Amino acid sequence: MQIARNVLTPEALAMLQTIASTGSFAAAARVLGMVPSALTYRVRQLEDALDVLLFDRSSRRALPTVAGQELLRESERLLEDLEAVANRVKRVATGWEPQLTLAVDSIIAKATVMELVDSFFAMNPPTRIRLRDETLSGTLEALTSGEADLALGVPDLVQNTAIHAKPLGDVRFVYAVAPHHPLAKAAEPLSDEVMRAHRAVAVADTISRGRGVTIGLLGGQDVFTVATMQDKLDAQLRGLGCGSLPDCMAGPFIDTGRLVVKKTERAPRVVRVNYAWRAASNATGRALQWWLTQLECTNTRTALLERHRGL
Repeated sequence: MQIARNVLTPEALAMLQTIASTGSFAAAARVLGMVPSALTYRVRQLEDALDVLLFDRSSRRALPTVAGQELLRESERLLEDLEAVANRVKRVATGWEPQLTLAVDSIIAKATVMELVDSFFAMNPPTRIRLRDETLSGTLEALTSGEADLALGVPDLVQNTAIHAKPLGDVRFVYAVAPHHPLAKAAEPLSDEVMRAHRAVAVADTISRGRGVTIGLLGGQDVFTVATMQDKLDAQLRGLGCGSLPDCMAGPFIDTGRLVVKKTERAPRVVRVNYAWRAASNATGRALQWWLTQLECTNTRTALLERHRGL
């Protein structure tokens, strides 16, 4: 008995499709330019390999059995996939990357990223897009380790000749708490001693090696650690802790009174945020070049930092 995968070839699947569409072995043989006996023999080979009956031969028409109907459904999908793969390979040969991975820091507006992805897919490119959610050092690490091709929201850059970078813009942070939080009515400016007595909300660094970065935490302070900057905002809106938030994310909630900005003895923090990509030894792929071209636009860079979901 033959192994099923050796007989389920694209040609064999197309042959089954022809039998089903013409309704008989004789008609299918004429379409395929085969003698009926040869066609019947090939179908029996398939049936023997699968150990099922694919067509009911009790009438003049070749009617697919339940098993045959399932194979026809799957064969249609497989043949379409094979054609899509062939087309993708042809287009990749024109300079498109098979896949482009973006490491997106949690400080970046995901709604804007999705709009850019939508515009990219509208071109029907052969490149698949993969997004990685990262935070702090993990955003740059994804790039330097080769797990990402483009990083959005890199706060600090080390000297690395293999990495190119340009600024997205500056992000101003404000120290904010919910109106029902104890610090909301505390005298200003808040000292480190006063802030240390209250739980801070911190975003976890996604770096896989090393200790990562901790920003704005005081020694001995209780900490509630969350996964993303959006989670940090949600936690502070609920009064679960205190800490600094990007003004562009906190602004609408400050305007409506759901967050209260507090002055501290420490100067407000302003962070330069960058986008970075790995320098290629050969020409930059067309997918990466498309993204870099979009990032040359001032409005796009501003939207990535300021136009968060819900704003």
